[in-house]
Amino acid sequence: MLKIIILSILSLFSNIVFADASLKVHKVDNNVYALVGELSQRSKDNLANNSTHGVIVTDEGVILIDSGGSYLGARQIHKVIQGITDKPLKIVINTGGQDHRWLGNDYFLQLGARIIASSTAQDDQKARADSQMSQLDNLIGESLQNTKPVFAIEVFDSKKYIELGSVKLELHHFGPAHTAGDIVVWMPNKQIMFTGDIVFNNRMLGIGPAKNFQSWINVFEKMASFEPSHIIPGHGDPSNLQEATINTYQYLVFLKSKIAGILDNDGDMQDALKIDQSDFNYLKNHESIAGKNAQWVFEQMEFSY
Repeated sequence: MLKIIILSILSLFSNIVFADASLKVHKVDNNVYALVGELSQRSKDNLANNSTHGVIVTDEGVILIDSGGSYLGARQIHKVIQGITDKPLKIVINTGGQDHRWLGNDYFLQLGARIIASSTAQDDQKARADSQMSQLDNLIGESLQNTKPVFAIEVFDSKKYIELGSVKLELHHFGPAHTAGDIVVWMPNKQIMFTGDIVFNNRMLGIGPAKNFQSWINVFEKMASFEPSHIIPGHGDPSNLQEATINTYQYLVFLKSKIAGILDNDGDMQDALKIDQSDFNYLKNHESIAGKNAQWVFEQMEFSY
């Protein structure tokens, strides 16, 4: 019995290569890694890296998906990458306009990296930079030191192909999801999808700041049509498509269905706040976000249903 328990524990952690501070490194495939941050709020200890980031090691250098939530957060990510490979960092892709997707850009730009995002994400970065910096100042304090908002430099509208060494990637912007400019990064030869905030694993998603749940549902469906074997999400652990669907897509569809039922019966916001979301209580932070999600979906559907 003890042997079975030990083997189960070893199996559980077999894909965790090592951990550095608040980042755990999961090897997803040869030369492909997920850096998994904490599921809680941004803090001075996690350096605003309460998020998941992707790393691809090529024969010509490293591609990083999402640069971290601060200058020190970017430095932490770089330190973890240096524990994986000694190859230089060549490309940074911002999958959206949320702070931990791009506020580490300055650090990596100083290393000579290309910084790429959708044009909508760049607009979002510019529009929310001041408010994000102010919020982070309250949340992480001194850990925000040296952080300077540097917007993505190379932008695209709906699709972009990039290549480094033998690695070819497709970048797709299908529309707003968690933020207006969210994209997916598709690695076709390995069937790996980096989704940014289009997928939340292990923790409950928040409808905002794009506040367009229907577009998020549509974007997820387009992402899922690629039938990825592995998903590296914006939050939480890497997974297969089925798990990502349960944690993100099914939750959005659940809220839409429940709110539609309330509106069909001439219900109001108070009814929305009473929706039983206990089936999703396994997702971290559900206590603080579930009610807000119901409120946001109700507000969107009330005048368009």
